[in-house]
Amino acid sequence: MPATSARTRRPAVLLLCCAALLTACGSSGGGTAVVRVEPVTLPPADPGQVAATAAATGAFGLDLLHTLTADPAAGGGNLVLSPSGLATALAMVLPGARGTTADELAAALHTGLTPEQYALAVGALNRPVTPSGKGGTVLRQSDDLWSQRDEPLDRHYLGVLAAAFGTGVHTADFRKDPEGARKAVNGVVEKATEGRIKNLFAQGQINPDTRLALTDALYLKADWAEPFKAGKTTDRPFHRLDGTGTAVRTMAQTTGLRYAEGSGGILGEPWQAVELPYAGSTLAMDLVVPGQGGFAAFRKGLDQPELDRILGALAPRTVDLTLPKFHFDTANELTPTLRALGVQAAFGPSADLSGIRGPDGDGRLAISTVVQKATVQVDEQGTVAAAGSGVGVDVMAAPVPINPVELHIDRPFLFLIRDTADGRPLFLGQVTDPSAAAK
Repeated sequence: MPATSARTRRPAVLLLCCAALLTACGSSGGGTAVVRVEPVTLPPADPGQVAATAAATGAFGLDLLHTLTADPAAGGGNLVLSPSGLATALAMVLPGARGTTADELAAALHTGLTPEQYALAVGALNRPVTPSGKGGTVLRQSDDLWSQRDEPLDRHYLGVLAAAFGTGVHTADFRKDPEGARKAVNGVVEKATEGRIKNLFAQGQINPDTRLALTDALYLKADWAEPFKAGKTTDRPFHRLDGTGTAVRTMAQTTGLRYAEGSGGILGEPWQAVELPYAGSTLAMDLVVPGQGGFAAFRKGLDQPELDRILGALAPRTVDLTLPKFHFDTANELTPTLRALGVQAAFGPSADLSGIRGPDGDGRLAISTVVQKATVQVDEQGTVAAAGSGVGVDVMAAPVPINPVELHIDRPFLFLIRDTADGRPLFLGQVTDPSAAAK
């Protein structure tokens, strides 16, 4: 968030709308309406670019992990985040970014594709998975844009997002009912995540000045291909990072899984890895376990090539596996994290998001907040995980000139008070002696 001194008025979180492109197709609660955006014509996503974007999202996720755990006080706690969810939310911003703002976002996302190509590739990755029978795997990812009514935005920008993500636009009256609008935005995310992600935007983050927000909702419910038997779950010791121990409910099974182990190399620490497939899909959970006492060093040294090497070493083995049950939530305001990853211009008065605003827009746009909430639950049956990601955009004040023109009013002057909307002069006068007492 830029310094307060760089602003001349209250920041406004923004939502998307382009009246020239929008056709009403329904309404939702809280005075909101859903409108349809006509997609622009773009070539299909290139398979090579989709594969490269998947790898880039993995590298982005490791960057997030390293940055969020760099502080020893924070690095010792549970953490769950969604690289896909955040990458998607930023992919919805990138087609409207220009210059340094676009370059920094692309670098943080590890992509050299054009914004349109990146959006198409991310959209292609976000394909749903539905169960083929009883149980199985459900994976859904949905993206939404929220707009103050009649806020003019660029036609091509909205068309790109419609083509890449199938997004419609929700409109609401943030000026008159910001709290109702906030509840509507959060309600859509909550519904899309089966109630797992509540209050993505906290109270006050949407206000009467709100114009634009972008949200991504990700939901996974997946049964193990081979569930653990509840009768084998017992209390077993678990050793924390600080060396203390505790007893936790731990599942157990001996079965055929893909497994690998190693030591030394670039990471310099021993590790074991195993892959647990989910039923009825190509999805799986990979577990990478550093040797006792080596977790922090291993995590710090892990990058995408090393992770690829570990996963590439997985091979069928019979594995005697124990796995603690776990269930926890994580909430992060990720603006400082993205700043640490080199995204600077997008958050300040020099931000260039001119590709978002239509020609009738007023003021410079900049990202004000990036938030994510995520949850994960692992038990004998499988995994339930969800994430909500949100990006807010502000109207920024024009930057203060480095060499401002000087005006010292030390002589008589005229004044005019007018309505700038229609030019109507409300008061007109002159001041020739400011010291004269009022009569």
